[in-house]
Amino acid sequence: MAASMCDVFSFCVGVAGRACVPVEVRFVSSAKGKGLFATQLIRKGETIFVERPLVAAQFLWNALYRYRACDHCLRALEKAEENAQRLTGKPGQVLPHPELCTVRKDLHQNCPHCQVMYCSVECRLSAAEQYHQVLCPGPSQDDPLHPLNKLQEAWRSVHYPPETASIMLMARMVATVKQAKDKDRWIKLFSQFCNKTANEEEEIVHKLLGDKFKGQLELLRRLFTEALYEEALSQWFTPDGFRSLFALVGTNGQGIGTSSLSQWVHACDALELKPQDREQLDAFIDQLYKDIEAATGEFLNCEGSGLFVLQSCCNHSCVPNAETSFPENNFFLHVTALEDIKPGEEICISYLDCCQRERSRHSRHKILRENYLFICSCPKCLAEADEPNVTSEEEEEEEEEGEPEDAELGDEMTDV
Repeated sequence: MAASMCDVFSFCVGVAGRACVPVEVRFVSSAKGKGLFATQLIRKGETIFVERPLVAAQFLWNALYRYRACDHCLRALEKAEENAQRLTGKPGQVLPHPELCTVRKDLHQNCPHCQVMYCSVECRLSAAEQYHQVLCPGPSQDDPLHPLNKLQEAWRSVHYPPETASIMLMARMVATVKQAKDKDRWIKLFSQFCNKTANEEEEIVHKLLGDKFKGQLELLRRLFTEALYEEALSQWFTPDGFRSLFALVGTNGQGIGTSSLSQWVHACDALELKPQDREQLDAFIDQLYKDIEAATGEFLNCEGSGLFVLQSCCNHSCVPNAETSFPENNFFLHVTALEDIKPGEEICISYLDCCQRERSRHSRHKILRENYLFICSCPKCLAEADEPNVTSEEEEEEEEEGEPEDAELGDEMTDV
């Protein structure tokens, strides 16, 4: 059951100066599955495409800890100064150049029934049209016995920060099919994402839920069924089907990060200032981030994940020729060329962060095998094939302390 290419590309947004998306999806191999290939010359720095997700959802602990984001597009809702005050724990924190903050509180709207917040009337209506009619708890928003609240509480009890997935992404998939007039179209779109073997699916679930994953998965399946059962998706609610759905979200969910403070900093960087003023502003921002690190640690952004049909076709390379980002401070994903890409050349992103890509071939393979269940055969890995299968002393020390903090199941969340 395959979706048409028109459906796949329907979630892409037009890029200025380009009539169509300059890529095509091709079958690569049984090991890699599909890949994304350039259909014309793409210059370094060009935006290859912009894509909105089929569904997206904020992480549940992230929302609980008052990282306020639009319930539909994940746009940060706090003013930059409010964001800085919360992250530093300093209610009196003041930011210079407040006019650079792009948050428009006058446009914010909430659902009139359950009060969840949106950044605009457009997002409120889009959510209602696609999935929120099914998921809206109405006046039971804070009722711990509501089926959706029981499901979310169960998820939080088994998946702690740093988060890499959300049960609500799966809930929005089901709700989208429930509300759709053309249910088959959406089922076909969700079926585009890669499938794993039963053993691989168990590895993914184990990674997300820990050693007691079988009992926890069954509890989540039961609560998921009570809250959302849909006859058209009956296979998703069986033990095997639910495990497969879980694995789909675990391996294909692209991390999304948004931040009004980050947007303000980028705007500050673009200011034309006198050298002394620039030095003062840069010193202020450096100190601000030190204060945030001391108070909050690494959790700076509104965080969630989404399912992107086209981006999910991008295979990994340790020497990527493209990268993903979220420069619009919402769930619109931009894929940008890191170098010139010739027609017919595969477009590859990296599932590893910059630091991980600089580690040894053995260490890179270990992270990819444990988190994505494949062995990389990119040009860099092939060129280093004769290296011994051992890590450096420094890497061995890191591995003894546990997994690298950034090694997460799900694509690397890119800076906003």
